[in-house]
This record gives sequence, C-alpha cells and structure tokens, in this order.
Amino acid sequence: MHRSRGTTLLALALALALSISSIAVAQTKTVGYPGLGLEPGTPGGTLTLALGDSPPRFFYYGEISQPIQLLSQQMFDSLVEYDLETYDLIPALAESWDVSDDGTVYTFNLRQGVTWHDGEPFTADDVVFTYEQIITNPEARAGDAAQFTYTVDGETRQVTFEALDEHTVRMTLPAPSPVFLLQQRFFIMPKHALLPFSVEGGAEPAEINDAWPTSVSPSTVVGTGPFRLSAYVPGQLVRLERNPDYWKADEAGTPLPYFERLEFLIVQGTEAQTAQFLAGNIDQLNISGAQFPDFKSRELAGAGFSVIESPALFGSPPHLAFNFNAADSDLAELFSNAEFRRAMEFAVDRERVIEDVYNGLAELPGTPTAPVNAAFYEDTTGLFNMYDLSAAAAALDALGLVDTNNNGVRNISASRELEFTLTYGNDSAVFTDIATIIQNDFAEIGVRVNLQGIQASQLLGTGLSGDYEAIVVALGNLPDPELRKPIWQPGGSLYYWHRATQPASPGEAPNFDAMEPWEVRIWEIFDANSTEMDAALRAERYREWQRLNAEYAPVIMIAKPGNVAAVYDTVDNFVYSLGVIPGYNPVPFYFRR
Repeated sequence: MHRSRGTTLLALALALALSISSIAVAQTKTVGYPGLGLEPGTPGGTLTLALGDSPPRFFYYGEISQPIQLLSQQMFDSLVEYDLETYDLIPALAESWDVSDDGTVYTFNLRQGVTWHDGEPFTADDVVFTYEQIITNPEARAGDAAQFTYTVDGETRQVTFEALDEHTVRMTLPAPSPVFLLQQRFFIMPKHALLPFSVEGGAEPAEINDAWPTSVSPSTVVGTGPFRLSAYVPGQLVRLERNPDYWKADEAGTPLPYFERLEFLIVQGTEAQTAQFLAGNIDQLNISGAQFPDFKSRELAGAGFSVIESPALFGSPPHLAFNFNAADSDLAELFSNAEFRRAMEFAVDRERVIEDVYNGLAELPGTPTAPVNAAFYEDTTGLFNMYDLSAAAAALDALGLVDTNNNGVRNISASRELEFTLTYGNDSAVFTDIATIIQNDFAEIGVRVNLQGIQASQLLGTGLSGDYEAIVVALGNLPDPELRKPIWQPGGSLYYWHRATQPASPGEAPNFDAMEPWEVRIWEIFDANSTEMDAALRAERYREWQRLNAEYAPVIMIAKPGNVAAVYDTVDNFVYSLGVIPGYNPVPFYFRR
C-alpha cells in the first residue's frame, strides 16, 4: 500500500514522542550546605589531586587499595550517604526507604531515571546483584560478607535480597540491626558489565576479583557517580570526566559536579606530593601536623593557598602491632603475651609523637574510638602505660627478658637476642618519624629494632599477608564501631595481628580455639551489638570493648591526628575529605573561583 511522505513523517513523530515519554526522567536531588558556607558554583575547569600509587585495578571490591577507594568515591554511588554537615544518613540511590515494625525488613525505593555511565538504566537488579554476587561473596577481597551474617539462637543466618520491581529492593534481616542503614554505603555495581565475573554468570567465586583490570578500555568501567573514567596513563595519571547525566543539582538548579574533569596525578611519597603542590601542579593536599608549620608560614607569606584544620571523626590513628603469628616462633610466643605488649607500651612516647610529629595537631587516641565520638568514646587514657622507660625496663625484667651477656640487648634465651623488624611506610614522613622514635626508645630499654620501609599504601596488605614481625599501620575511625567490625572483632577479615583467629575458609566461623579469653569477650560484644537495639546497652558494651583493648593492648594506639589540608585559593566550596569514606564526598561541590 502506498503511504504519503507526510503520513510517514507523522507516524515517525508520534513514535518518537511515545518513545521519549516512556523514558524515565531522573529524580534529581537538590542539595546544598549553606551551613558549611557552600554557595552555587560555576561549571567547568579541571581539578588536580594526588594519588599515592597506581591503582592495581578499577574494581572497588577486587582489592583493598587506597587508590581504588579514592577513584571509586567519584565514580560510584551508594543507596544512602552522609549529610556533609551533620553526618546523618540521607537518601542517595535510594530515594526513600521503609522499615517494618519489627526492624527486620527494609524496603528501598530506588531513584528513577538514573543511568550508568554507558547509558544503561540503573535498576533493582543492579542492587541485588551487587549484594548477592559481590559484597556477600566471601571470596571478594574487598567484600564484606560478615556484615550480612547474623547469629540468631546459636544459628548462622544471612540477610536476603529481593528485587520487587525495577525500582524496589527488599532486604530481610534475620534479626533487627541498629546500624543496618549505616552499612548501606556500599558502592553499587552494574550487573550488565560484571555478570561474566560472577557466580550467577558462570564464574568461580574468586573470579569476581578479576574484573576491570587497568588494561581495560575506560569506557567499560561504568558507575552512576559524578565522574566517569576517561583515561589512565600507567604510573602517571588517572583522568575522570564529568558525568553529564548525574542525578544531583545545587539549590540554583545547576547540575553537579561543577568541575569538568578530575586529574589524579600518581605521585608517591609525602615529599614528592608536597613538591608538586607547592609547584602549583596539585590543587589540594591533605597534610600532616608535621607539615603544618611550613605550610602555614607559606600561607601567611602569600603563597596563594589556605591551610585548614579541624577535629577528626574520620581519619586514621596510627598504631603499633606485633604479629601474634610471626613466622619466628620465639617472637610469636612473645608477641602473643599481653604482658610483653604492655611492657613495650611504656616505651611508646605518645606525647612526643603528638608534639614533634604532629606539631600538637593531634591528641591521645581512643582504643580505638575517636575522642570526638561522644556516642561511643570511652576515655581509657587512665589505663594507658604512658611513656616511662624505667617502668618498661622493669616490666621486661619481670618477664625474664634480661641482657645475659652485657652487650646492651636483652635476650629471649641464652642464644637469642630480643630483636625484630619493624615495618613502616617510608614514603610517609609521619610513619618514618614514628618508626624512628620507636626504634630509638626501644633501644634505650635493650630491644633491638631493625626498620623495614615499604610504601604506605602496601602496609595493610602486608599486615594481612602476615609477612611482618611488627608494623605501624593506621586504620580509620567511623561513627559506629559496628562499621569497623572486620578490623576489631577477633576473627574478622582485617584482624591482621592475630590471623590464627580467622576462619579456615572465608564465610566459616572464626577459630575460637586460637582466641584468648579477652578476645572471645570482644567477639561476643560485637556479635551481640550487631542485633542490639538498646542504644544505651550497645554503648556500654562498646565501652567495655575499649577498656579491654586498653588493658590487653592487642595493638598499641599512638595518636589521633586532626584534619589538616592545604587548598589553593582558586578552589572554592572546599570541605575536608579523606576521599576513602564511602558516602562522604564533597568533591562535586568544589569549583574554580
């Protein structure tokens, strides 16, 4: 049948109109923080930041890596996020949620119209896939299956996930959890891109870690976040470009983020990063108290940047850890002895570290809860063995660790001196100074310490591998101790100083036979608090945990540094960010003045 050209064009126009009307318009979230002094910004330009090492891959859950965390913060979103000013939880990819009266069923209503960087729609299937195939996969190196495993009436039970429709996800808990929403800051991943690496897609569980190696085309790494991967030059830079379809806008209606590009220069080491910043090649740099006097004097001399300091809730207080399972059996036996660790605590000069290393921009630490965290912090400083070399020497004498041949070094046995290696981050001025202070003070009490420097980004991985004797590591604080359960609950995936407590296979019960009685009690505290809804009881249990940490010193907490950053005056709307806290990302608000 013959159809006129006008009729054909009309039919095409109607079809196009119907097609357009069927496309969901993104539920744009309007955000603003006038209380933080943020103002509507001007789009455009490039923000240049430092990346301390090359990313080993681009898949967030494939490896515990600070470079991956920093990049993922800009490329991916979570169901909920932090209010930048109050730290309250607010909607993100979940536009809203409902909780059943008994606290065991969470129904998340997803933000509609959100798309992945490749244009594919974001749906409930992506959320369920992320939780079932990645986060709760015990083989995912940076997953967190333990957070979704509950002990109820002596039985191990799992949280279940279900897509009710394209925009609704239901999560059912075996028992109520006081922090379940806080845990939902996990980055959501695209099912269509990662299915081949999953069990659902026919792969082995561990193959999920193979996703998105750095050799892939940038266009294959897709998130829903404010920026998308644009280019990677190994050993030099990672470039992200603005996501034009991002679902946030400022109060004036201007889409976020403001910057057109983020460039992360790969610069290893404190000195090199400082040099790049002072040369104007990096726009913003988080610095330590040790760097504060130099940076502040430059600021006052008109260098064109500002130094900003504030108390820290987040942030990583350094600690000294001894390997309970060291390859050297003599050292392992010694390090496992709380009396030895407490003796050595007398030789850790916290006050000197605070004054000389951090220039006073730090405080005595919690064990390990941040002092600023009023909800949970227990002041255990009265239980500390504060610096006293005479007391340290007397405590070691009492343990029979004496210098039997008068050469200045104590002996473990007649043929064995008390000597071990201390691993630290030699590209960090803070870690280097702390390690040197420890080495010198330990020598004063007859303990020989040999320093072994590695890149700071490799410290946690080295701890998890067990390939160390003693180590200085810094692990961050979060608002609720439950969020750090993998670190502080014996048997947890990051409880690296006593790896014998970890399960024989991922996902199994921890090795209680390897635990000391105080470790069993700490395990019980975390296990009970996972489902305890009484806020006062939870807080008291966590305070008991902090007292146990102070009394038995599984690690020796050294100091809690404040937040200090330097940022050029051409960058406006600056809010301090560690860059590695999922759900806390002020970078989309930054703009070029």
